[in-house]
Amino acid sequence: MSKPLRPSLASIVAAAAAPARPQPAGKPVQTAEIVSLDRGTPSPRRRAPATLKERARQMSVYLEPPVYDQLRDIAHAERAKMHGLMLEALDLLFKQRGARSIEQLTETDAR
Repeated sequence: MSKPLRPSLASIVAAAAAPARPQPAGKPVQTAEIVSLDRGTPSPRRRAPATLKERARQMSVYLEPPVYDQLRDIAHAERAKMHGLMLEALDLLFKQRGARSIEQLTETDAR
C-alpha cells in the first residue's frame, strides 16, 4: 500500500478559507482576523544572563591527541574538569604576561 499524500500548505489554507457548508442567506460569513497581543510595557531593567553559557563566548581549541590525552589524564587524576584546567592555564598566561587575571576581569564586568 502506498503512503498517503502529505497535505501542502496551500491545500490547508484553501480548505480553511472555503466555507465547509453553505451559510444561510441571513447569516454573515465568519472570517478570520489578525489579532495583535498586548505584550505589556517592557521591563525597565535587564537581567544579566544567569548561566555561563548565556553570558560567555564560546571558543574552539584544537589540541593534538597526546596533548588532549594528557590534559584529560590530569583532570581525571585531580577529579577536576578540563574546562577549569584550561581557565587555570589562561590565568597563568595572563599573570606571566602582566595582564589582569580572570578574577579581576570578571569583577569589572559585574559592575
